[in-house]
Parts: sequence; C-alpha cells; structure tokens
Amino acid sequence: MKRVLVSVVLLIFILSILTVPFASSKNVIKIGVDLELSGAVAQYGQKELDGIKLAIDEINKKGGINGKKIELVVMDNKSDKTEAQNVAYKLAVRQNVLAILGPATSGATKSASMAATKYKVPLISPSATDDSVTIDERTNRVKSYVFRTCFNDSFQGNVMANFAIKTLKAKKAAIIYDATSDYSKGLLKNFKAVFEKSGGKVIAEEAFGKGEQDFSSILTKIRDKKPDVIFAPVYYDEAGLIIKQARELGIKVPILGGDGFDDPKVVEKAGKENANNVFFSAHYSSQDTDKKVQNFIKKYKTKYNQEPNAFAALGYDLGYFIADALKRANLKFDSVTKDRERLKIAIENTKNFVGVTGVININKMHNAEKSAVIIELKDGIQMFKQKLNP
Repeated sequence: MKRVLVSVVLLIFILSILTVPFASSKNVIKIGVDLELSGAVAQYGQKELDGIKLAIDEINKKGGINGKKIELVVMDNKSDKTEAQNVAYKLAVRQNVLAILGPATSGATKSASMAATKYKVPLISPSATDDSVTIDERTNRVKSYVFRTCFNDSFQGNVMANFAIKTLKAKKAAIIYDATSDYSKGLLKNFKAVFEKSGGKVIAEEAFGKGEQDFSSILTKIRDKKPDVIFAPVYYDEAGLIIKQARELGIKVPILGGDGFDDPKVVEKAGKENANNVFFSAHYSSQDTDKKVQNFIKKYKTKYNQEPNAFAALGYDLGYFIADALKRANLKFDSVTKDRERLKIAIENTKNFVGVTGVININKMHNAEKSAVIIELKDGIQMFKQKLNP
C-alpha cells in the first residue's frame, strides 16, 4: 500500500507541474534553450545562442508578445546526447517552458526529442539536418512536437552532389565520414545516392571515429584512387584537419562539405594557404545584398563586435520564428499543457516566414522548405558561389 500511495502522489505531483497555470505576476513567457555551449561542437551552440539573444532582446524592446516579455531559460547540453535529453526534461518538467529551442546538432536533437515528445512540448532545432530528426524511426511517423527551421540532409546532399556533377564536372568521388555521427552518415547517404544516380561513381568511402586527428592514412588511400572530388560531411574540427592534411599530401582536387564547414575554426585549423578549392553548402551568405541580411549583420556586429556566421543567423531567425508562432497561437495562459498544444499548431501552420536565412515554410514532415547557398573558400575567405532553391 505504501508503494502504491507513493506512486499516486508522485503522479499527481508530475501532472500538477505540467498543468500549472502561468504566474500572472511574472508577466513573462518562458522559452527554453537546449544548446551545445561547451564540448566538441560548442562553436555552433554559442553562435546560435548569440543570434537567439539578439532577436529576443529586439522583440522584448518592442513590447514582447501581447505585452508579455520572453524569458529565455538557457541550459548547456555539453555537446552530449544524453545531457541534451536531460536538459530537455529539466526545461519541460521543472521549468515549465512553452517551447525548447535547440539543440544544434542532429544526434543531440534526436535525443532531446524523446523528452519533448513525452512531455508534449514543442522543440525546434535551428540546424539539425539529419532527415530522421523529425521522424520516429520505429513507426516512420512524424514526431508531433519536433520541428526544424533549417533544410535537411536530403536537400543538402542533393545540392552538393549536383554541384559536384554539374558545376565541377566530377565523375569520381571519394567520401570521408565520421562513423559515430548521425549528421555525417546522413549526408553521406544522400550525397552518394544523388551522385551515382546522376552518373557519377563513389570510388572510396573511408570512415573514422570520434575525436580523430590524423587523417593521413585515409587520405593517402584516397589520393592513390585519384578522385575528382572529396566529399567530407563533417564538423569544423575534422574539416580543418582534413583540408590541411590533404593539401600537405599533394591532394589538390576540390574538397566539398556541408554546413558543418561554416565556422572560422575550419580556416584556423586548415591554414589560409590550404583553404582553397573548398566548397560547402550553407544557410546564408554575409555577401547577400538583401536589406534584411545586411541589417542583421550590422546589428550583430554592433552587439558582438564580430561577423556573424550562418549559425548566428539561424539562431536569430529562430528567435523571430518562435515569436511569430507565439503571436499566432492565441495563447490563453490558463495552463502550460494547453498553451503548448496551441503553440504546436501555430508552428505547424507557419507559411512564408521571412528570415535572414530565407523564406521558411513548415511542411507536413515538420521540415523547413527553404533555399541553400554554396560558399567557396579562397585563401580562407568565404565567397558566395551560388544559391539553390528547393
């Protein structure tokens, strides 16, 4: 009987947390942030948080959402999948946030999505591109409370494969990938499928493990097979090292990557002299002359005294994206549970949201339909190459 009583009390406590009315005295809307602020890929999370904060500060200065200010509850998932889920749980249950922004990476987002689904709180990643992020792989159904505001790997892999075939006229490709990364494996799968369907041939697939620093043996094997291009769907640390070591081995062919290349650490690790003939897909270009883009860059530089990369832009867009959904959600502030559901519906119905990184339409798979750009590195400097629409 004691065990039953304890279980009943615990259940009542949890339910009371999830349905607790909003405290009107606070006059705020709590939004959680679950990002990689330390650890292996902290550069992504830190830049996205900068962008989110800039957007929310602007929104609050303009009066917030129907007179209520947005309050960010920021937590660090330490670039760890398990911690990302723990953070999502804390934000959903202990902090009673209306929504969770992040994580940045695919593996962390898939882990955090379990808590978001269980506690029915909308979770929106600004940069998790793996196709399965919004899909329950057991049932093949869309995860009701999980969204993204970036393009996915199917589109990104398609873009880079077509660029290799059509623009670079490549016929043979070699692929270097991280066997422990959902992001890396997802991009490999999509690039290879489109490249080979378009008449190309993947002549080498070389895997490495998490934390690898020496790619010389892999690159030597690839060099001997004489590919026309090398596709490396990896994050910034590995990207910089692969570029540097490839060039030192005399490999001069184009090196291609995904949005994981979009960080200053790539050039820092590769060396400016080696960062040539490198191309990657990205979410925006600072060279875009669009007024909205240039205004964002100006405001970001004023606040942070540095040039914003695509992850900062994605974070900024996410801040305004959630504000747009909050405005349309017809929130009643009667209970967290009910308002989360209202917000989820508003997010699902997002059409023609104009952001710095493009126009966002949320489709039935909870993915953002939007354009991508291709960036070229010339002596370590990013140069806009071309823009591709979905």
